[in-house]
Amino acid sequence: MLTTFVASPARAPGRVSPGRVGAVINRNVGALRSGPSYWVVLLSGFFEPVLYLLSIGVGVGTLVGDITVGGRSMSYAAFVAPAMLAVSAMTGVLAETTFNFFHKFKYAKTFEAVLATPVRPIEIAVGELVWAVVRGAVYTAAFLVVMVAMGLTTPGGALAAFPASVLVGLAFGAVGMAMSTLMRGWQDFDLMSVGQFALFLFSGTFSPVQDYPLVMEVLIQVTPLYHAVELVRGLCLGVVGLGSLGHAAYLAAMVVGGLWLASRRLTRMLCV
Repeated sequence: MLTTFVASPARAPGRVSPGRVGAVINRNVGALRSGPSYWVVLLSGFFEPVLYLLSIGVGVGTLVGDITVGGRSMSYAAFVAPAMLAVSAMTGVLAETTFNFFHKFKYAKTFEAVLATPVRPIEIAVGELVWAVVRGAVYTAAFLVVMVAMGLTTPGGALAAFPASVLVGLAFGAVGMAMSTLMRGWQDFDLMSVGQFALFLFSGTFSPVQDYPLVMEVLIQVTPLYHAVELVRGLCLGVVGLGSLGHAAYLAAMVVGGLWLASRRLTRMLCV
């Protein structure tokens, strides 16, 4: 699909061209249309967090009852649902920027073909990230509809949480791409999966971090998913303060750092 990468050579060398970024996205759209099984993967990314919400948030929640967080009482399902939203944003984007990105980078040699056009490594990185976030945004939008339908957040809370979930996707997507450029083979993804699962369990997803021992609480508070969960949960519940800005700044730093490393690694390894 090299013919889709048409861009103006008059662009300044150091400037990211929206046209070339769009060409990278267009290539992914074409690949999506040619692979009907891809839709099965997309659907699975939506149903996984919904099933966790129904089984743990609702099912276990009937045993737990209401919980108090920060002096505010809420149902266990209302506590878990925003965390599942953040997890959905993370996993949906990581699936695209790790396994799929690595396949195109290491085995399919897709990026080498793309670099035969005016597209540059930073534009590949931005295009792949935007495409991944679009995929993740579909998951989170659908999940927010489920939350509103179940009375776990208000429509206003859902509207506020959606851009936050997009920021979560950008953060984890950028870091996921950077990690993929460091992977030697498929076996290395086992380590990433272990880390991702640990984040899933211990980021304030199923219990308040204040319930853990102090040392573990401090460790959790420096992990990325904790900041994603706290930001999304605060917006869903209407509890916003200076802490929310700190969580957003943490995620924004992940976006910048991940994109910078991913583009540098692509440039070095593809000899551009």
